[in-house]
Amino acid sequence: MFKQLDPLLHSELRLKIVSLLVGVESAEFNWLLEQTGAIHGNLSVQINMQREVGYIDVKKSFRRNYPLTTCRITEKGSKAFEEYVEALKEYLKLKYATGLKTCAMC
Repeated sequence: MFKQLDPLLHSELRLKIVSLLVGVESAEFNWLLEQTGAIHGNLSVQINMQREVGYIDVKKSFRRNYPLTTCRITEKGSKAFEEYVEALKEYLKLKYATGLKTCAMC
């Protein structure tokens, strides 16, 4: 009845990261930090988790002798996000289709 929600997307910060990356070609770590309101360590851990499963590509380089981390969503990440959104739509559709009916077992 209910589709499984991807646990790699079903956390607030990871969902924010992927939602932001879906709308841009790539994003710098500091921009993601500002947009998500996360702290450095937590954002870094969550990005790395999504990188390990192939949802995000991470490129590390330098700009004017300062480290620069750039992230972009992969095709696999985009597909996972689309499936996640579709699953949520099914949850909402079911909720509104059933309305406030009483459970027969309740």
